[in-house]
Amino acid sequence: MSYQRSNWLYSAISRRYGPTSLRYYSQKSPRAKAQSKIAQIDAQSQFSPALIDSFHRRHDYLRISLTERCNLRCFYCMPSEGVELSPADHILTDDEIIRLANLFVRSGVTKIRLTGGEPTVRKGLDGIIRRLNELRPLGLQSIGMTTNGISLHRRLPLYVENGLTHLNLSLDTLDPFKFEIMTRRPGHDAVLRSLNAALYSQGLRSVKLNVVIIKGLNDSEVLDFVKLTTDQNISVRFIEFMPFTGNKWDKAKMVPSSQLLDIISREYPSIARAPDELNDTARSWKIPGHAGSLGFISSMSDHFCSSCNRLRLTADGQIKVCLFDAKEVSLRDEMRRGASDRELLNVIGRAVQGKQEKHSGMEDIDVITNRPMILIGGIQPRESGVRSLPRLPAQSFLLNNTPLLPHIHRRWSSSLSQSGLRLTHIGSDGRPCMVDVGSKDATKRSATASGRIYIPRSAYDLVTGSGGVDSTDETIQKARSKGDVMTVAQLAATMGCKRTSDLIPLCHPIQISNVSVTLTPERDVRPVSQPGDEGALEYSIKCTATVTCEGKTGVEMEALTAVSVGLLTVWDMLKAVAGKEMKIGEIIVAHKTGGKSGDFTRDP
Repeated sequence: MSYQRSNWLYSAISRRYGPTSLRYYSQKSPRAKAQSKIAQIDAQSQFSPALIDSFHRRHDYLRISLTERCNLRCFYCMPSEGVELSPADHILTDDEIIRLANLFVRSGVTKIRLTGGEPTVRKGLDGIIRRLNELRPLGLQSIGMTTNGISLHRRLPLYVENGLTHLNLSLDTLDPFKFEIMTRRPGHDAVLRSLNAALYSQGLRSVKLNVVIIKGLNDSEVLDFVKLTTDQNISVRFIEFMPFTGNKWDKAKMVPSSQLLDIISREYPSIARAPDELNDTARSWKIPGHAGSLGFISSMSDHFCSSCNRLRLTADGQIKVCLFDAKEVSLRDEMRRGASDRELLNVIGRAVQGKQEKHSGMEDIDVITNRPMILIGGIQPRESGVRSLPRLPAQSFLLNNTPLLPHIHRRWSSSLSQSGLRLTHIGSDGRPCMVDVGSKDATKRSATASGRIYIPRSAYDLVTGSGGVDSTDETIQKARSKGDVMTVAQLAATMGCKRTSDLIPLCHPIQISNVSVTLTPERDVRPVSQPGDEGALEYSIKCTATVTCEGKTGVEMEALTAVSVGLLTVWDMLKAVAGKEMKIGEIIVAHKTGGKSGDFTRDP
């Protein structure tokens, strides 16, 4: 039975015998149940023809992008070279968003989801949610949001109070180090706090975790994500890596959902198919005994175009009828030209009528003229001059304050603003890599680094043997028992220099020709790191290391490592007498020679 014919039949039965008569038919099959629900909706309300396409798909789900900006830089979402943001006056205002939402709801939309960019960076988000909630008498049933969770957990209660009902949180890895590789930003623990807050929110009807799986990067974590469903009522949804402009999509990096299901089935043989929500993009599965569920969004390997009920409104007011279709129609321009709601609905209807039956195959999707994902809204732009996130305190919890993984704080980006510079140790796919020096010529190179440790007078006297040091003091005796401070620190600096490639993962092992380390006690030194305290006199020990080699890469890291280890050793030797007062700082490369970048000497 065709969709059109069956839909007409169920509507006729409902009108003739009442909605309750459909219970008999709804027991037959999942498709019959879906048609039953559609017929019941038909019996209760009118649905605008403008939202029905030429393949009889009814579009009752609107995704509204609130902003093009984001506080992460996920490589699968945003090109490494960045994106050009729309001018501020091109972005829809709050009133324009509400006007369009009102029109869509009156025409039959029952579900609205807020996306970005990252929706939580939009000012006044709580007010937008509150105003959308006022559309419920017109037929709106749910207000959802897809977020990366970076700045969510403190604001979530207000959003829920104002009407937020569904939350999708994007988190592609449980490893904080890998998180920073994939997002090019810190913030893993902030996302976990948001997830924890969402799971304990009384007002949310559902919490889903979106996980984009990429072969060789996070596919080994699939079973770890599955374990999250053991005790928590959460839906973990695995999403196939999708092609968008600038994300260097490669079919070889895409893990089909069927393959993920095989992996999970081997560990959980009792996993079974679960009922899907009407028009849901995810195929749902359930493991007996688990509180949560799993979903697979197979946009590439097994598309769900035939049941698509989604329309997208971009932050700059364009309507997109398909995520993978580059064609757009500007509702913003029509509104600002003074179009009435009827005229806007006609524009929407023409766009919906142009929707194709299905999107192109994965190798044929338009990634040239279509927008990057960040400018469409859905999963989670690069803008110049964006301040990086504040460093968050290291914590170790996921759910119920249960420790999961240690949180390691690093930060980097794969490109630097408008300058065209590139971090050489981050590859085009956002993963760390060693620099290939195979084609370089071996040349003579050198580097000199220096740094200081500031110490109190008592430690200075102990090191230099000057002043009235009380040799009977237990702390002084303890410090002296470790040996001569300068000699031990000099040896440690030399050894540390030679182990640089073991300590710094992406450094090349280098055949060092010579290491020269000197430690010099100083007095009357004013630390440059203490503005406002210039009048204070300080005692310090300056460590200087010069490293030379004949090789294909420089030795700046070796010189810096030598200085750092030397100063740390001084700290360790003197901590019994000066542990609270000492400060290490001013570690710099003062001079280098050789290499492609040439020679330089740092100004004093």
